[in-house]
Formats: sequence, C-alpha cells, structure tokens
Amino acid sequence: MWVLARKLEGETVNSGHDQVVLLDRDGVLNADLPNYVQKPEELVALPAAVEALRLLSEAGYRNLVITNQQCVTKGLVSLATLDAIHSELRRQVELGGGGRIDGVYVCPHPAGAGCGCRKPRPGLIERARAEWGFDPAVTWMVGDKFSDVGAARAAGCLGALVRSGHAIDEDAARRMDVPVFEDLLDFVRRQLGLG
Repeated sequence: MWVLARKLEGETVNSGHDQVVLLDRDGVLNADLPNYVQKPEELVALPAAVEALRLLSEAGYRNLVITNQQCVTKGLVSLATLDAIHSELRRQVELGGGGRIDGVYVCPHPAGAGCGCRKPRPGLIERARAEWGFDPAVTWMVGDKFSDVGAARAAGCLGALVRSGHAIDEDAARRMDVPVFEDLLDFVRRQLGLG
C-alpha cells in the first residue's frame, strides 16, 4: 500500500490526548474543480472551512486531511505539485483565520486499483490513527461523498457529510443514519456546541 503522509514540521504524533477530526479535501476544505486542482494557484479554500479550522484549532483539535487524489496516477499532477497545493491550502487556512492543518494523507491510486488506501477503504485513516493515536470511536470523518463515510465506518470512526461539495442523496443519508450539514462550519459549530 502506497500512502503519502505529510505533517507540519515540528509537530508531534502519537500524543494520545489530542482530539482529532478527519477531513476530506475537495468540496469540504476547498472548491472542488471539475478536472482536479492541478496547480497551487487554482486552490481556493472555502471561507466557511477556514473559519471552521480556526475554531477546531482553538478548541485543541488536530485537523487531518484524508483525500483521494487519482490525478497523480493520471499524470495530471506530480507529487511535488501536490505538496505545493497542500502547502497553499495550509497557507490560506493560516492567513485566513489562524487555523491549522496538522497532516495530509493521500491515496494517489485510481478507482478500481484495489489498493487499501483509497476511500471507501480505511487505509489512510488507519495510517493516521497509527501516527496520531486517536480513538476512532470518538473521531469524526467529514466528507462530501458516501465513500468518505464508508472509509470512516470501516475504520470504526463516525461519519458526516456536508453539502458544500458534491450533491448528496439526502434520502440515502437518512436511511444510512448519516448526519448532513451545510458545510464544515455548520458541523463544527454543532460539534463544539456553538449553535
């Protein structure tokens, strides 16, 4: 299994006491483009997500991105460019409100490759758990696709969806008992009891 993982310089892992939230990238943290975010200058952080990450960071959460990026295997984005895109996301989050992204976990494989790291499989979450030591039973994975929820549940985590990315089949979400929020900020405000 090939899993790319990047954490901020100087960050510690396996602390065992930090709360963690797992976040899909496109459609949750930044605008989802039809042909992928291919360059750092195409990355536009969603204002609600920037505010949400500020609130989570202030509340002591570690914010970990769990993302499928088959654009790498398709040859549209190099690994170096992907790192630059994630650096730009971190920059926008920090400048926009003082929030933080503590780690980024990427599956670069295409759909149907059979890897264990592509959501809805739990490989990325399991890798993050091994490095950060969080309790999956009290850890949320927030995404905009049912594959995000599938990965969360396969790893023993809680799953939630937001409407800021892909259209969600609300009836299917109700049948599956998956909570749906307007955006990441809506999720965070409710999670932190802020209204």
